[in-house]
Amino acid sequence: MNDSSRVMQVCRLDLWISPVFDDLVRSEANLALQVLAHQGEDPRTLAALSRAHAYHVSAAKDELPRAWFVNQALIAQCPDLLCVSSGGAGFDTVDVEACTRAGIAVVNQAGANAFSVAEHTFGLLLAVVKRIVESDTKLRRERGFSREDLMGEEIHGNTLGLIGLGEIGQRTARIAQGFGLEVLAYDPYLSAEQIHARGAQPVTLEALLGRSDYVSLHCPLNATTQHLMGAEQFAAMKPGAVFVSTARGGIHDEAALFQALNSGHLGGAGLDVWACEPPAQDAPLMTLPNVVATFHTAGVTHGGRRNVARSSAQQIALMLRGERPAHLLNPQVWERFCERLREARG
Repeated sequence: MNDSSRVMQVCRLDLWISPVFDDLVRSEANLALQVLAHQGEDPRTLAALSRAHAYHVSAAKDELPRAWFVNQALIAQCPDLLCVSSGGAGFDTVDVEACTRAGIAVVNQAGANAFSVAEHTFGLLLAVVKRIVESDTKLRRERGFSREDLMGEEIHGNTLGLIGLGEIGQRTARIAQGFGLEVLAYDPYLSAEQIHARGAQPVTLEALLGRSDYVSLHCPLNATTQHLMGAEQFAAMKPGAVFVSTARGGIHDEAALFQALNSGHLGGAGLDVWACEPPAQDAPLMTLPNVVATFHTAGVTHGGRRNVARSSAQQIALMLRGERPAHLLNPQVWERFCERLREARG
């Protein structure tokens, strides 16, 4: 059987995804799509995955059943699996090292929803600083207060510190310039020249915390960033400063953030990400009026989800044609992946 005639099997679970993913995969003559049940440990799902060449997996760790995480246990049962596509910039549901050992290429969709997340970052910042949620709540439930009781702040001329200046961070920097903010950035993976080119001034983490009126997280969650923002870092922020995260739960220590807010040291927080999603309604941070909370929805827009789905389908199609994708997370696997692909094609 030659390369062009072998039909490659693509699987995804029946979690919500923009229809553009299915449309694009099905438009490829040499790809066949299967949509599998995610509830329970359905043996039919495992049977299909065991024959799959590509698996598109949700990046939402608290929505995906553990049985369908791409880990060593699942990989061992999927001998034909060649590539995995994580449905977001994150890849918490994929053990990339285990995939690399098995010769499986892994891609994410970095940048696909970057505009949506950057916009949401400013939505949270403005909601906190302008006290928009507090005002809305009071207007609906109370009377006898003045406009001055809900007085917010003007952000023009203040300083925004970005921890991480990747696809989302650099878009946030551009928006910040439109608001007249000075932008500082700490990113150990970028040179000073690269940070300048992305619209920010390079600084150390210590300088960023001490100089910024607003600190926003835009780095991935990994072993080096777990609780990157803890009690020491929150104490180093300016009194009255605002903390925002649209990155990943676990990068900031929620208990330490609560203490910094409850003590009055910090002026507020806008949080889209949580250690457990959704957070408990009685979680300490949820009890504070100067915390604006959203349910990891920064990238969950019609446009953002459509872009992620399109990127996912396109990268899968590229890989199964033997073409290198844009967002390969384990480039060291590529040569072995290509060998396995040739064998699978027969």
